[in-house]
Amino acid sequence: MSFYIGLSFLSNNGGTKRVRQGLLSAEGRRVLSCLEERPLKENEIARDDRGRPFIPGNIGDFSISHSGNMAAVSLVKGQALRTGCDIQIVRPGTSFREIVRLFFIAPEGEYIFSSDDKKTEENRFFEIWALKECFLKLRGLSVFDMALVPPFINSDDSGHGQFSFGGAVFSPLSFYLYELGNSGERYFLAAAIEGTTQVEPAIHWFSQPFLPCRSIAEIKATLSPDNTVSPNM
Repeated sequence: MSFYIGLSFLSNNGGTKRVRQGLLSAEGRRVLSCLEERPLKENEIARDDRGRPFIPGNIGDFSISHSGNMAAVSLVKGQALRTGCDIQIVRPGTSFREIVRLFFIAPEGEYIFSSDDKKTEENRFFEIWALKECFLKLRGLSVFDMALVPPFINSDDSGHGQFSFGGAVFSPLSFYLYELGNSGERYFLAAAIEGTTQVEPAIHWFSQPFLPCRSIAEIKATLSPDNTVSPNM
């Protein structure tokens, strides 16, 4: 079993928004092809009844995300495995208080706004937003289901937030959170793996240049108590 994250930075991603989105979508497929070690055409990727992409007959799962000038792909190879990923560019000056009010729980909002530093607030918002989007893609949900996403921050005894996953799960599930970039352009990347076999992702770059990458957190979901005892059949 293998778990990979493939990344590519498009330094010349110009043109209209539609053109940029097309370039990033094509780059995501290219990165997936590189991870699969074979060329993949667009018509080889099907979608299930929720619109979630998959490769028919393939043992494993993948997820593609793009933002700014970055394309990101998570890929797991093995039976009964699932993955999701999301990448978010940090846009200084983004107004996110209303988003936090609508879609985040109290400990998440407290974690974001407990700092007097605007950059720290931005970082914390995009960290949690990437994790929430990652969960949506893992489950095949859309941004309109954001209110259903479990929390990713719990308050500890000291009153400060700590990363955790607040949802019920019946199979091992892990999230990995990273910061990419430098003082010029920065991103937050979240990737998840769900299944009985759990391994850390191996990160591969498929572009030049590449951005510095720093691991922020590894979040392991706790199996729900109902799943600890097998039901009588």
